[in-house]
Amino acid sequence: MLPYSMAVAARFPAPPVRYETPGLAEGREQYTSNDELQAWLVDLVRVGGRDGTRVELIEAGRSQQGAPLQALHLSRGAGRPVVLLIGQQHGDEPAGAEALMVVARELARGRLGDVLDRIDVVVLVRANPDGTAWNTRVAADGIDINRDHLLLRTPEARAQAKLVRELAPIVVVDLHEHTVVGRYLEKFDAVQRNDLLLQYTMTANYPDSLAQASQRWFIEPIRQALSGQGLSHEWYYTNPTTPGDLRLSMGGLQPDTGRNVNGLKQTVSILLESRGVGIGRAHLQRRVHSHVVAVRAVLGSAAEHAPDILALQRDAGSEVAAAACRGDMVVLAAATTQRRELLMLDPETGADKAVSVAWDSALQPRVLRTRERPCGYWIGAEGALAVQRLRELGARVQRLAGDTMLQAEGWQELSRIETSRPDVRGTVADAAHTVIGVRVALSPRAATVPKGSWYVSLEQPLANLVVAALEPDTPNSYFANRVLPSLDTVLRVRSPPAAQWSAVP
Repeated sequence: MLPYSMAVAARFPAPPVRYETPGLAEGREQYTSNDELQAWLVDLVRVGGRDGTRVELIEAGRSQQGAPLQALHLSRGAGRPVVLLIGQQHGDEPAGAEALMVVARELARGRLGDVLDRIDVVVLVRANPDGTAWNTRVAADGIDINRDHLLLRTPEARAQAKLVRELAPIVVVDLHEHTVVGRYLEKFDAVQRNDLLLQYTMTANYPDSLAQASQRWFIEPIRQALSGQGLSHEWYYTNPTTPGDLRLSMGGLQPDTGRNVNGLKQTVSILLESRGVGIGRAHLQRRVHSHVVAVRAVLGSAAEHAPDILALQRDAGSEVAAAACRGDMVVLAAATTQRRELLMLDPETGADKAVSVAWDSALQPRVLRTRERPCGYWIGAEGALAVQRLRELGARVQRLAGDTMLQAEGWQELSRIETSRPDVRGTVADAAHTVIGVRVALSPRAATVPKGSWYVSLEQPLANLVVAALEPDTPNSYFANRVLPSLDTVLRVRSPPAAQWSAVP
């Protein structure tokens, strides 16, 4: 039964093509199961590709309940740039996974033209098999995987980090679904109108050249492709789950989602969200169609602009590395609140309904806190877990081969509170963990640090990701989330240490 009138349903006719996956079969009530997906992946590899296309399985890891996290690698030649496609990080958002099965099969069968002559494509169809089995947003431990890409507490997020670290993709696309009725019906007496919501990396310290490329080479072609198929689109936005809160917010600026963390690894990182949460299997073919159309556009753009993106990545990484020890960096930013008129649908008539809303725009971020950029960070022995996580993200961490004198700064704690981790949806689904909200002041320190401790230079392309992890006074930092046991475990280093590095990691 539809949660709205037939007049609303009429706004979303079936697409001109019918897609085929196990979960899209006529008469099905369930989406493609984990067992069906695994069998489908094995069969696609067994049959192989056409036109010289190699189809291989990558073992990325296992879920908390032991389900395989397997990605397909489709290629026609060695050494080509990689585009990584990720589906179903949230288990109750199935259309993206069904769409990626369609796209993977099209690539294997040579139905997307010469795309694979210029790029490789890696497809992680389902990033959260446990949540899929239980039809829940979160992973088995109650953590939202798509808020875990900096902390890497879940094996599912670590598997994605491994793929990005080893494949060095130029583009990462993350497929989701957004709420259609629920709190929009309750708060605005309206139904969501748009087939697909879009956003690229919007977080502090993301290189402007990559932001411009994201908009010009990807968002605009996606919009054109969707419009050409009669599919509606808008910037991604959500509404807090808090009762009575009528704000609409674009995807957040926090460096915790795949979209933002992968962007700080110098990728073009795109979020796609079809309408789907809360309406069961309604309009499922159209939901899948909107993802397929958008992903085809991304692959075409990536193939066309691959050399340009590689050059932008190289230059942006060099600029980030060269900024070590110089100037200011943004530690914390927030969206800018504006008034905006947004189109939704009347739940009875299906007509467009203009709603005036407070709109938190990530396109115009407000800088809340800046700090001088250090040369790097020292991490003491108690910070071994933080070192492990930084390395899993792809950051370079060096171990000191001997006692070393540092000119540094430490953090003096002024106050702290225990609080829930904030998010544009209200709070993060975080398995009931709280974060430490701390106010700090910097204090100069000249310290001799011991052999076997670590140094993380900011003279590296992933420096801004290191900053996001190690500056303590943000909700996503390693200190706030107890990856680091104390403020004294890390120092901000003001001049590069004259040290030898151990060959032992």
